[in-house]
Amino acid sequence: MKIKHLLAVAALALAPLATHAASAEAQLRKFIADVPSASGQFTQQRLSDKGQPSQGAESGTFSFKRPGQFNWHVVKPYEQLVVSDGKKVYQYDPDLAQVTVRPVGQSIGASPAAILFGEGSLDDNFTIAALPASDGIDWMRATPKGADAGFVHVDIGFLHGLPARLLLLDAFGQTTRIDLTDITLNPALGPDTFTFDPPAGVDVVKMQ
Repeated sequence: MKIKHLLAVAALALAPLATHAASAEAQLRKFIADVPSASGQFTQQRLSDKGQPSQGAESGTFSFKRPGQFNWHVVKPYEQLVVSDGKKVYQYDPDLAQVTVRPVGQSIGASPAAILFGEGSLDDNFTIAALPASDGIDWMRATPKGADAGFVHVDIGFLHGLPARLLLLDAFGQTTRIDLTDITLNPALGPDTFTFDPPAGVDVVKMQ
């Protein structure tokens, strides 16, 4: 999983943040303003040109704390972990015994992760457009303003004020669907949630 594909992306602990009648953009802006942290579960899989799953789904857990801290843990079918402490992003692949380290700005400045996990970057980095509602979900499209974002656009679906589904079209014309479920708002997150110490014996690759 590439870092720029993250979202990655928030039982309700608070009352619903917006009515269903609100636009997806309004719900997104309220979510960014009112939810400093969240945790939940996700599934993601690649879709075919016809919108059907083209490979097995990945699943795992996520949590975030603004600005720029997040933990995206793929559990099945193969473990992978992406952790941001707000300054650096660590991508750990146990099968390769490798950790890649990147500065936060290089990794999520104009990525889908910045939309849900960042702070203050929406209008600077993205053009927002409304999309028709579908299956009870309110939709919007975020298109990066820069040419080096690594993806064409991401469609974000909101349900009752929370992000429920993302459809990411990458630079190769492939679409990835991400579903967010069991979201808890403003949970108690331990100090080690967003820290990562590379295990002994793994290769550490630092990207500048």
